Amino acid sequence: MSMSKFIEQIEKLLLILIMLATLVAVGAEIMHMVEYRTVELSDLLLLFIYAEVMGMLAAYYNSNRIPVTLPLIIAMTALSRMIILQSKELDKIVLIYESGSILLLSIAALIMSIKDKYSLDKLKNRVIRQPD
Repeated sequence: MSMSKFIEQIEKLLLILIMLATLVAVGAEIMHMVEYRTVELSDLLLLFIYAEVMGMLAAYYNSNRIPVTLPLIIAMTALSRMIILQSKELDKIVLIYESGSILLLSIAALIMSIKDKYSLDKLKNRVIRQPD
């Protein structure tokens, strides 16, 4: 077995472990909500993070690449959840820093989306112009 095949197999194993761990975490979070008979915004944001992780894994299996915007969205959601959980004890300057971080991540996601669209359009034009 070549080294690249070995690394590819380890990568697939790690992705399966990440998926299983995410499913366990989703189950634990749902059990927590059922046990306490309450659903808070922070719980929903956590479930959204888990859904995005699973979406990122699905995107990797479909295309063998992870779109850069997905981790950025996960980071924005995680920061939003952190702000909600700490909002009562938060110093105002920390809130500004965390909000600024979300803004920077959203700008980065926008730039990456525009870049991806531009790259795809460029690739399509190159394929169309090729002579038979």
